Amino acid sequence: MSRLTLAAVGAALALAALPAAAQQHQHTLGMEHQPGMAMDGAKPAVLPREGGQAAFAAVGEISNLLQADPGTDWSKVDVDTLRGHLIDMDNIMMKARVVATPVPGGARFDVSGQDPAVRESIQHIVAAHTVMGETDEGRRVVSAPTADGATMTVTGRDETAQTRIRALGFFGLVTGGAHHQQHHLMMAKGEMRH
Repeated sequence: MSRLTLAAVGAALALAALPAAAQQHQHTLGMEHQPGMAMDGAKPAVLPREGGQAAFAAVGEISNLLQADPGTDWSKVDVDTLRGHLIDMDNIMMKARVVATPVPGGARFDVSGQDPAVRESIQHIVAAHTVMGETDEGRRVVSAPTADGATMTVTGRDETAQTRIRALGFFGLVTGGAHHQQHHLMMAKGEMRH
């Protein structure tokens, strides 16, 4: 391990070990830093950027954005709703079972879960992505709740779109696009419910 890497790790551990008041004191002494940078004497050291766990990092990122925005209406902020949505996302990605069936024009996805919390998450995510999915590339999305989750049928205009739908599958379709980040910020600001 290089001396610079060891210094970076040491600085990160030292900063993490400082009480919050000491970290604030360090900041107020003019040791402001770029994201991912810390000061180790006169030499900058790179700090890790990841929060260690995806939901923790996502909530941390949104919380930091809200705190940095002087226009944040704190009477509407609802970070717990964002956390609930992140739980839904985790349940879908890690615990849902999906059976894909080709249909004329695309595919039908039967999404299910044995755990009642997973079934509820499936219904939340599928309902939300039915509306959002239709804005992508002229797709048509139809969904319905079922006793053990939901079904989602996605069709496209032409053969290229239909092949893409089948190739992406359920998980590729619900995670596609860059709308998630804006959606998460709106949820935390209390501007949108899932």
